[in-house]
Amino acid sequence: MSLVDDARSGIVTEEMRTVARQEGVTEDFVRRGVAGGHITIPVSPYRDVKICGIGEGLRTKVNASIGTSTDIVDIAMEVEKAKAAERAGADTLMELSTGGDFVEIRKQVIANTTLSVGSVPLYQAFIEAAIKDGAVVHMKEDDLFRITAEQAKLGTNFMAIHTGINWETVKRLRNQGRHGGLVSRGGAFMTAWMIHNEKENPLYSEFDYLVEIMKEHEVTLSMGNGMRAGAVHDATDRAAVQELLINAELADKAHAEGVQVIVEGPGHIPLDEIEANVILQKRVTNRKPFYMLGPLVTDIAPGYDDRVAAIGAAMSSSYGADFICYVTPAEHLALPTPDEVYEGVMSSRIAAHVGDMIKLKKTREADLEMGHARRDLDWERQFQVAMNPERARAIRAERMPADTDGCTMCGDYCALKIVNRHFSF
Repeated sequence: MSLVDDARSGIVTEEMRTVARQEGVTEDFVRRGVAGGHITIPVSPYRDVKICGIGEGLRTKVNASIGTSTDIVDIAMEVEKAKAAERAGADTLMELSTGGDFVEIRKQVIANTTLSVGSVPLYQAFIEAAIKDGAVVHMKEDDLFRITAEQAKLGTNFMAIHTGINWETVKRLRNQGRHGGLVSRGGAFMTAWMIHNEKENPLYSEFDYLVEIMKEHEVTLSMGNGMRAGAVHDATDRAAVQELLINAELADKAHAEGVQVIVEGPGHIPLDEIEANVILQKRVTNRKPFYMLGPLVTDIAPGYDDRVAAIGAAMSSSYGADFICYVTPAEHLALPTPDEVYEGVMSSRIAAHVGDMIKLKKTREADLEMGHARRDLDWERQFQVAMNPERARAIRAERMPADTDGCTMCGDYCALKIVNRHFSF
């Protein structure tokens, strides 16, 4: 039986108990969430993973994506990125390599993290076809499903699968056009394959077979967002909405078969469209966990896109998004370094917490504690509450004041010290 089947049968598994403890909710709340498709807990029969609940009533989770490219293939660096992401507090990891030995890279990454690891199987299927047969359009359908199963057996326990791209989706993309083009690699691969071969997307036409593979290997199905906007002026267009509707219907079908499901959301969205996107996504998917990619709320800040995405992620979380994919400062410019992976995770964690302060009021307790610690000039307590204690300690240590009660921002004229002489708060 799958986790969904257990939940429907009234069984509270150890994974559900763990999530309940982590989140401060009841075990039955988690069980009912899993049974109803509102909460997902990625697991694997092939490796032990750090348990993480994603979905309604839980803290917003952060995913970090790593992986090689055709220009940079360095397995040791990818392992270091995985470690940096986990050290920074990422909840999950996606391994998205497009260059080098895919199997060996994934094996090494999985061996060096306790986090759930996700993948996009069609990357490997299409790129191997390009290497072997000269072009991605020569990908064989059987290879796509074979590789999906093989990746699952390695311990890859959630997968972005581009099921919502079909002829209707492509027609709407073609009819409307776009300012920023098609930026999803998976979306581009599959669209080109369909047009060249004049065939339907096999992940859509053979969805029942895909679900069988997912259930056999207890893989969480993340409904891929191949039509996401790559420019804010393309946000919420017909192709994106069409893909969402198809994914929503297929998500219901997968869940009915006992497969855990996440639904991915759009990438570049102006601030005033975020709430509408979250409401739409939640409504049409019957409140499936919403995996927001970013979102990036402006297109003109390359080098700072981790901050751009943090603004969008905070708002997305506050409106009800459950899971956010980090963005690094290198986005749109280069493959990120381990340090940039770390910074991307931290930016997204801050955003997730800011959103949770609206969505889950109990998360404000840490901010209250920090307020008291600052009032009392209790530096050790401040460091303990801080999201990144090491960085906070390092900055203060570098510029330690003569009066160690205060800091060098105000020096002798610390507002707290002045007022505390006359008031007791």
